[in-house]
Amino acid sequence: MKKSIGPKTLLGAVPVLVVGTYDEKNMPNLATVAWGGICNSEPPCVNISLRKNRHSYHNIVFRKVFTVNVLFNDQAQEADFYGIVSGSKYNKFEKTRITPVKSELVDAPYGKEFPIVLDCQVVNQIEIGSHVMFVGKILDVKIEDILLDKDGKFDKSKFKPILYIPTLGEYFAMGGYLGKGHSIGRKYISS
Repeated sequence: MKKSIGPKTLLGAVPVLVVGTYDEKNMPNLATVAWGGICNSEPPCVNISLRKNRHSYHNIVFRKVFTVNVLFNDQAQEADFYGIVSGSKYNKFEKTRITPVKSELVDAPYGKEFPIVLDCQVVNQIEIGSHVMFVGKILDVKIEDILLDKDGKFDKSKFKPILYIPTLGEYFAMGGYLGKGHSIGRKYISS
């Protein structure tokens, strides 16, 4: 039997995304967001949501671009730090010894040590309530060679992203392989 627990931010685990921006003084900044993910296929887009009082919110409004950095399990402490302090008070790259790299496609930084980076240009901004959602068109994805197989395709066995359960306020690692999408459910089509 199910029990109602009221409206909450409970969807299970969400991806931990680290957003890279420059402020008006060209200082690089990183901010962890739990509200975000892929939101469109053609063109490929990602969405992230930030409160208006956040340093990164102002950076994105000013520049209309950002990077999304996907950190792996061994970088969970860094990801947490990026979300609990403000870039107006801390140089987060310097504090965590991450090398800022200026994207070649957008006016935003990313971390050299981060395994996956998406270069994004803002195509929409929507006020939702406590947060503003930015939709970013993905202009490019940069990925470490080690995450590619011999054919240059993404090697899922090496994918170790950080996951977050908002209602618990806890980080987790991704579980095991379950099956191929658009395939494992086909058994119900013919029955």
